[in-house]
Amino acid sequence: MDEQTQKDDLYDITIIGAGPIGLYATYYAGLRDMKVKTLESLSQVGGQLNALYPKKYIYDIPGYPKILAEELVWNLQAQAIQYKPEIITEQKVVDLQVREPLSIALTTEKGDKHFTKTVVISAGAGAFMPRKLAVPDAAAMEGRGLYYVVHHPEDFRDRRLLIIGGGDSALDWSLTLEPIAREIAHIHMLKQFRGHEDSVRKLMQSKKIKTYIHHQLKEIHGEEHVEAVTIVNNVDGSEMTFEVDAVLSFIGFITNLGPIKNWGIETERNAIQVDQTMQTNLPGVFAAGDVASHPGKLKLISTGFADAAVAVNNAKHFIEPKARVYPGHSSHKIGKKKKQTESE
Repeated sequence: MDEQTQKDDLYDITIIGAGPIGLYATYYAGLRDMKVKTLESLSQVGGQLNALYPKKYIYDIPGYPKILAEELVWNLQAQAIQYKPEIITEQKVVDLQVREPLSIALTTEKGDKHFTKTVVISAGAGAFMPRKLAVPDAAAMEGRGLYYVVHHPEDFRDRRLLIIGGGDSALDWSLTLEPIAREIAHIHMLKQFRGHEDSVRKLMQSKKIKTYIHHQLKEIHGEEHVEAVTIVNNVDGSEMTFEVDAVLSFIGFITNLGPIKNWGIETERNAIQVDQTMQTNLPGVFAAGDVASHPGKLKLISTGFADAAVAVNNAKHFIEPKARVYPGHSSHKIGKKKKQTESE
């Protein structure tokens, strides 16, 4: 690639990851009049929301009492494309090189090159996969009644379910499937659930969901399909066997930063270390969302949106030192743009 082509293809900012935080960063960069490119390793935008639980309701998004994950992604994408960014899927970034100030080279798994002045890494928790059950015949039952991801809730209508897990994902799926399932048994190996207090309260008050704390799955029964399960009380060792049609396990994810670990970025405990501006130790390289870590960090979508806004506004100032970090109110900025357009 010659020097002129590199100059023409040089973007102000490139967002790595088009999950909810990456899409919001894409929107905010457009709002700040930046030339934006967004690279997503999956075949569609939305990250975990689309890949793992598109039909699950999310309850802690400002302004929405509840919203389906896929609907939130649709709204974020519609918001992002207002400023005509370049969003490219199936582009897994495997290398990042800061060549000189305002010149960063990104290389994808396919060998494609992307050039940018700044970067925001919003790769969620990095590479992820559901944590699998360590019980006999679990692997053989995957897709035959054992599931780690729910794509279509209607698949479980009028079915007897065992749901495993103590976090928000497990609790949310029990509450989401409660109206359509025939019955639900929900087990958790510890005494206390780790989900939001409101979700725990609703779970415990449900007349359809039977909750078993201090219980673990011991065995799955069935020939061609899940037919029953045996659970064990890990305090007194007592066992219980009952019929179910499906087992849904949400016991967390195995995550790693993948190639990010080789980019010279400071990391700790599988997260990228950032300062108060969301910048990493590399100049012009920022991070936002679950992949970023700083004192007081909360891994929530709502706080991830704030991370994205902080990162993008500081990236704008990094490129243009005369540009203010504080962007002003978006209503004023959009109104001003509309007025200018109408007067042209």
